[in-house]
Amino acid sequence: MTEISTLVGQQIRECRKKRNMTLEDMAGLIGKSRSTISKYEKGEIPVDMETLYMIARTLEAPIEQFLYTLPATLPHPVCTGVSPSFFHGISKIYSYIFDGRSSQLIRCRFDILSESGSPEYKVMLYMNFLDHDRYKNCENTYWGYIEHFDALTNIQLTNQDSTMEKASVQILASYLSSETKWGLFNGFSSRPMMPIAAKMLFSRSRLPEDEALIRQLKISREDIRLLKLYNMFSVL
Repeated sequence: MTEISTLVGQQIRECRKKRNMTLEDMAGLIGKSRSTISKYEKGEIPVDMETLYMIARTLEAPIEQFLYTLPATLPHPVCTGVSPSFFHGISKIYSYIFDGRSSQLIRCRFDILSESGSPEYKVMLYMNFLDHDRYKNCENTYWGYIEHFDALTNIQLTNQDSTMEKASVQILASYLSSETKWGLFNGFSSRPMMPIAAKMLFSRSRLPEDEALIRQLKISREDIRLLKLYNMFSVL
């Protein structure tokens, strides 16, 4: 048993559970025995690449969700080259939203997986998790691409659980060096069912999750003033 096999197995198990799929279900779909699937999930035997692709297809998940589970001490792809200052030299981004429906902070993490073609990078977004050490055990998982333009960074996302659900994030002036940046998250809510736009704070490192952070994330009087002035929601 290796650490990598264990981490990959944990991700397979968590994704299978989210799909409400039994070991028997998966075994039948990929042509393996129940005991073999169980050993994969426990990390007792490594998953070969061909089988991992079959598992990803069966679970309707990007294969990167299982591949990019390595400890932080190992090398990760990083934004280099044409990436603007805020993204340069990093493989992950922390972000935060405040949900007024439940009055709670929503933790998010973007993993930058690979450069798919200048100036575009493939990413995974893990949204609303309890523990930073197990951030992939989250409420919503999205995959998509970061696109860098002269004055704007745009992130186009697709919900892993429903390819019909799309989301996007816009970050202004990411070419300027800073530890944090404000962005606008646009998506579709099912509680209640409606389109939403929310302030999202991005950070190159984890932020203290205190009242000061929550105050920043809440819609302020200045936000309301600008909303009335422009007749549109904007984050500056």
